[in-house]
Amino acid sequence: MKPILLRWLLWLALLFLGYVAFFALLGAALERYFLLAGFGPERAASAGRAMAEGAEITLKLTLISGLAGLVIGVLAGMARLSSRAWVRLPATFYIWVTRGTPLLVQILFAYNALPFLLQPLWPGAQQALTPYWAAFIALSFNVGAYNAEVVRAGIQAIPKGQWEAAWSLGLSPVDTMRFVVLPQALRIVVPPLVNNLVALLKDSSLASVITLAELALSGQRIISATFRPVEVYLAVAAIYLLLTTVLTQFTNRLEERLKVAGR
Repeated sequence: MKPILLRWLLWLALLFLGYVAFFALLGAALERYFLLAGFGPERAASAGRAMAEGAEITLKLTLISGLAGLVIGVLAGMARLSSRAWVRLPATFYIWVTRGTPLLVQILFAYNALPFLLQPLWPGAQQALTPYWAAFIALSFNVGAYNAEVVRAGIQAIPKGQWEAAWSLGLSPVDTMRFVVLPQALRIVVPPLVNNLVALLKDSSLASVITLAELALSGQRIISATFRPVEVYLAVAAIYLLLTTVLTQFTNRLEERLKVAGR
């Protein structure tokens, strides 16, 4: 166990150092870009720093929302297939409502309306639901609904013979789902789940409407101060492209590891 633990600790340490170095280099590269674009030294430094911080907020929001959305999606996807109506119908209703309404409306609802609904049970809801956490709630439940349909399709793709073999060995339906069906289904659905995560990264720009200082709003504020939309929007688009590329490469490596582990 100790070598495995040390390996994980080393991997996490390298991941953290890479994370810190990535955004430090991104800030320096943005400052250099704005200098070359004709910004003054002070303006270039502040713009580069602001956009790097906005990109970091965007990535953090995407990762924690994507993780929460994965958990929600797995639970809702399994509930969607339940034979019990009191389990299946709420999951079906959640997926129907979430997929049938715009994400922008969901973000505005989570920020403006949800605190008032929670006020009787949680007096501090108005202060606790900052733009960041309101965006987290909206994005998590939104991507969770799409993940639920992906997970449902993955579970239904497992041959019935797998279920019957598990039952013949004496496994309960819960253990069959946990140990036999779900691990196989998750390997099948990794590519569409990755697509949902990349889409979530781009959709996080909608959080700018509730004044969350992510990448898109950081760019808008720089434009308001400099009146240089071309240079700033090119930088914003390039950063989104860079983040989606890095995220896709990382998840592709994870997919390959899962394929090797499943052989």
